[in-house]
Amino acid sequence: MGIKASDIHKVVVACDAGMGSSVMLASQLKRQLSKHNVTVEHAPVNTIPDDADVIVCHVGLAARARGSAPGKPIVSVEVFIGDVAVTNLVKTIKSGGELDV
Repeated sequence: MGIKASDIHKVVVACDAGMGSSVMLASQLKRQLSKHNVTVEHAPVNTIPDDADVIVCHVGLAARARGSAPGKPIVSVEVFIGDVAVTNLVKTIKSGGELDV
């Protein structure tokens, strides 16, 4: 499933572990994407907002995220801070490319 960067207006970082790293990632993404008119929110994996365009979550939560947000592109990560999938998401949005997930 792919999505054009121009169609990404809201990224939701979804988690359920309560460790805080997903909140840190959401804050980091807000700063990185603020000039690109992309809203970033943090949400529990079971209550992902319907208006999310892309969901970022831990690989262990991806199935639950798909159930909570069917049909939405999921960027699954091994670690919230420093994962190459997140770097790719940011680069894609900034360059205007297409995210293939």
